[in-house]
Amino acid sequence: MSEQAPTTTPVTVVVVDDHAMFRRGVIAELEAAGGVAVEVLGQAADVDEAVAAVAAYRPDVVLLDVHLPGGGGVEVMRRATAAGSSPGTRYLALSVSDAAEDVIGTIRGGARGYVTKTITGPELVSAIGRVAEGDAVFSPRLAGFVLDAFSGSIEVAAVDEDLDRLTEREREVMRLIARGYAYKEVAKELFISIKTVETHMSSVLRKLQLSSRHELTRWASDRRLL
Repeated sequence: MSEQAPTTTPVTVVVVDDHAMFRRGVIAELEAAGGVAVEVLGQAADVDEAVAAVAAYRPDVVLLDVHLPGGGGVEVMRRATAAGSSPGTRYLALSVSDAAEDVIGTIRGGARGYVTKTITGPELVSAIGRVAEGDAVFSPRLAGFVLDAFSGSIEVAAVDEDLDRLTEREREVMRLIARGYAYKEVAKELFISIKTVETHMSSVLRKLQLSSRHELTRWASDRRLL
């Protein structure tokens, strides 16, 4: 048999996401699906907590949300790398967003992989293990974004210039509205009020100089943000 025996040493992980319920769910999935393959050492809800957790636990892999209070996943990687507290740690993005600029920006920021939150528990365990071994791991659809970006097919700089006008929350609202979500559905997805969704939507349209959600959908589609 050419197959290698499974390692008895678990891959150590820190889970970073600003939603406590989601963190608990991910940890439960990893524990149920992974057995001894994955050991969760800690968790964090924002950039400062994440940087501190990386320094304290020195995990093999950080499971990292892209959008976080305090600067986002890229800022976590930048600060943790600058501190030099855990040079062997690798980063796997786990995000609701499958937008091209998020995927490309996160990989350029230092992540070894990017998967979406539709991933199953066993798939996530496998992805964590592969990233820990040095592989690059992507959800199938997202690999094309990375290839397109580095081949020059996507004008990332132009996309970033437009999106820089929006806050992180406005970007989240923009993507969901552009995909056809109702305000009520956006509010439920992002754990905010419908009134807050309306406020963000008005700001998005104003900053992008658009007049309707139909124009927003076309704008996002043209930039491969859907």
